[in-house]
Amino acid sequence: MRENEVLKRAFAMPLTNPAYAPGPYRFVNREYLVITYRTDPAKLHSVVPAPLEFDEREALVKYEFIRMPDSSGFGDYTESGQVIPVSFGGRRGGYTHCMFLNDEGPIAGGRELWGFPKKLAQPTLRTEVDTLIGTLDYGPLRVATGTTGYKHRAADLTQVKAALKEPNFLLKIIPHVDGTPRICELVEYHLEDVTIKGAWTGPAALHLTPHALAPVADLPVLEVVSAVHILADLTLGLGKVVHDYLQQPSRRLLEVRETDLVG
Repeated sequence: MRENEVLKRAFAMPLTNPAYAPGPYRFVNREYLVITYRTDPAKLHSVVPAPLEFDEREALVKYEFIRMPDSSGFGDYTESGQVIPVSFGGRRGGYTHCMFLNDEGPIAGGRELWGFPKKLAQPTLRTEVDTLIGTLDYGPLRVATGTTGYKHRAADLTQVKAALKEPNFLLKIIPHVDGTPRICELVEYHLEDVTIKGAWTGPAALHLTPHALAPVADLPVLEVVSAVHILADLTLGLGKVVHDYLQQPSRRLLEVRETDLVG
């Protein structure tokens, strides 16, 4: 294989059999259970990266269970994790703190393209009689359970769509071959061509269990604020870099000081 052929085919790993297909990535009948809760602001300080900011008075977290039965290129899978309401440059959005899912393609694609913090686990979202139930198992252990009453009240579709179209932020990290960071940047992406097919709210509960490798309980549930159940079609837009940590003056100053110390 010639060098120009390598470059022509170099979309994703591995070269001759990529783990995921090229986009665009369209989701049909994407179903959400999003439970918003208050947590300890000191805990948020330890996980929200600057220059993102959060409202310390509210200290909110959105715990999400998302069922994706029809995803172009990615197939049929489910994911679960935490998104923290933040602001960046005066714009409100969400910072994806962690995600767990059960499909290799979107794990690899999510990490490599956007920088989604995705790990392999077993989430579910299903209806049992009168209750919508979301769960997350890491190995044999249950680490998250969320419940809400099934379609108790219609939600405001305009507000739901506006929330889905807010900017989303990710911390993308890719190491160099020597283990140092080769890419360390804040990425912004948007959900596009959003069609809300329905949205409902109702009473909700959320239980998180401590786990060393799925530490969702490190952001403890102090008070459940609200829940929303959403059914939508949408496209996952590609991202753009809005902050490069390796190009900041503080990084260069640190490297200079380290050089002086060695000298």
